[in-house]
Amino acid sequence: MHRQFFALVRAVATVAPVLVALAPISVAAQTLAPPVTPWGAPALQGVWDFRSLTPMERPRELGENEVFTAEEAATFAQEVINRETRDIDESRLHLEVAKGRVVPYNDFWFDWGTAVTTDRTSLIVDPPDGRTPPLTPEARRLRAARAEARRGVGTDEPPPGGWVLDLGASVRCVVGFNAGPPMTPSAYNNNVQVFQTPDYVVILNEMIHHVRIVPLDDRPQLPQEIRQWMGSSRGRWEGNTLVVETTNRRDEAFRGASRDLHVAERFTRADASTLVYEVTLEDPTTWTEPWTFVVHMTQLQGHIYEFACHEGNYYMENMLRAHAMEDGMEAESR
Repeated sequence: MHRQFFALVRAVATVAPVLVALAPISVAAQTLAPPVTPWGAPALQGVWDFRSLTPMERPRELGENEVFTAEEAATFAQEVINRETRDIDESRLHLEVAKGRVVPYNDFWFDWGTAVTTDRTSLIVDPPDGRTPPLTPEARRLRAARAEARRGVGTDEPPPGGWVLDLGASVRCVVGFNAGPPMTPSAYNNNVQVFQTPDYVVILNEMIHHVRIVPLDDRPQLPQEIRQWMGSSRGRWEGNTLVVETTNRRDEAFRGASRDLHVAERFTRADASTLVYEVTLEDPTTWTEPWTFVVHMTQLQGHIYEFACHEGNYYMENMLRAHAMEDGMEAESR
């Protein structure tokens, strides 16, 4: 996989000078049609930022209000910033800890964004109410059973006597909580880099430095018995839109979805600085109908940085050690 990835990067590098020549060089040029590659495909290459304070689901207090006014958008964004801030003074810190809220970082380490990215009140565009469809009876039963099994255990904590495999994949730095598929705005590392050749598209997420190499040659998906953390992705062009369909995820999928989750991502270069990312999720085992959300990504002139979570993840080791110590003290007290 790594050899294949670097071979693709070298191939992209050979056409980079041509792409640079095609890049917009002025504000006026940005009003022109989106750039294309030397072989005629829409140019999706670059580093894209998908952070946003637009909520995935429309807050219930907004009712049927599909869009913000400019004033409402600014007010909503500031309310979110005030609510999510980690820059709390010492007088409030003990109150946050008492409520079970972990405050490991201050705001310097977070990158939620500072504004909503469109005038919509939710990223979800379908269903029209801006909310995920109802769960199926089977999904409700499974979630209730899972909640009961983990009662008294924090989200990121192992159960009493637990070990590494009892922790979630994101805590173990195996998958990123916003890297997808599908990609979703979250706390930090909301960046993705796209590379292109005529036969492949490479999607490199900054979070956990995940790489998806997406073939464009109509090859079939992997057999159902072969499962991967990021799933099996296959792409094709529909006009100026790149469509990437992903199946074969492992058990830990998006928002509690089942192994049957089907993700259809649509990448459309709207202009020189905007990539429209539209995602439709279909999982009859989990939701009563498919649903769709849209994120507007902005092109960055910076770089993707390494997210070395595994190499320095002492957090997980210390959690397990602390729980082992607690178990030992409880056994001694008995």
